[in-house]
Amino acid sequence: MKNLPVFLMGCGGVGRQLLQHIVSCRSLHAKQGVHLRVVGVCDSKYLVVVADVLTAELDDSFLLEVCRVKSNGSSLQTLANSGVCQVFSGPEVLQKVVDIGRLGKSTGLAFVDCSASAETIGVLNQVVDFGCCVVLANKKPLTVPMEDYDKLVSQPRRLRHESTVGAGLPVIASLNRIISSGDPVYRIIGSLSGTLGYVMSEVEDGKPLSQVVNAAKSLGYTEPDPRDDLGGMDVARKALILARLLGRRLNLDNMKIESLYPEEMGPGVMPLEDFLVNGLPLLDQKIEDRIKQASANGNVLRYVCLIDDARCEVGIQEVPKDSALGRLRGSDNVVEIYSRCYEKQPLVIQGAGAGNDTTAAGVLADILDIQDLFP
Repeated sequence: MKNLPVFLMGCGGVGRQLLQHIVSCRSLHAKQGVHLRVVGVCDSKYLVVVADVLTAELDDSFLLEVCRVKSNGSSLQTLANSGVCQVFSGPEVLQKVVDIGRLGKSTGLAFVDCSASAETIGVLNQVVDFGCCVVLANKKPLTVPMEDYDKLVSQPRRLRHESTVGAGLPVIASLNRIISSGDPVYRIIGSLSGTLGYVMSEVEDGKPLSQVVNAAKSLGYTEPDPRDDLGGMDVARKALILARLLGRRLNLDNMKIESLYPEEMGPGVMPLEDFLVNGLPLLDQKIEDRIKQASANGNVLRYVCLIDDARCEVGIQEVPKDSALGRLRGSDNVVEIYSRCYEKQPLVIQGAGAGNDTTAAGVLADILDIQDLFP
């Protein structure tokens, strides 16, 4: 049985779902000859870790207790008296995490970042130096300035990040296979936000933007403040990750990012309730006019990322009705990849591109994918 030690950063929805997947897949992984040995878990405030990272593990009942505690909004500190782990807090957390990483070269330790924080990049760059593997659901470490990015990806075989674009969809893997085969990719266009995909397909049916956004919020499709979705920054990060895979030396501030609301309606200017009740309706007519213009051209509107030799941008584009993007409905993601081999008919990847379950499944597959790097 191959034992693969795992350290998890981030106990939000994706992190908790990952722990549950690890526990529920024990018998499947045993048949595959693999055992995932979770040695520690941390959030932004606390770290729980086994006393001996080289041999011990947090057992399954403890992992499920972590999920229960965090789901209830409680602190990891409540697990301090369990007797099966050490608990660290405050400034000790980051230093202890780095200390754990120093053991990575000898153990094949996988650092898994399921947080949504930009603060993990310093730790990740250090553990990469130690020879650890890194598995990311967190997009932010891959969208930092190029100097930090270059260090993180300096050992590409030890980095997996499928779930940073399209959740569990095989976008990164497919793109890497095309690039590795020497097939030049000259264009990528995709709808990479389930929220904005849902919004655009609903307004296409004639519903006002304000009504659709409020409905999406009530259904739980948006962030608590829908402007976090409507601003396009999440899509921009995904686009930047793809562009950098193609060798583009870009930063976020080099990109054109179209927001669906103006600056004067931003979170720092207009309160959320005011935006939902009074701000959004002011945007209805403009979107309606753009939909009518697209329809007159035989097209539909989609909020997409567009990457080619000259551009890396995100925003509303007209796309043909009969294309994969034009047929897109609901909250699915779809990516069209054009290359020499996929010139007239692009490679199309489509499916659920959001959700804790789907994202965590992609992370788990990435963890299992690195096992062959170690004896």
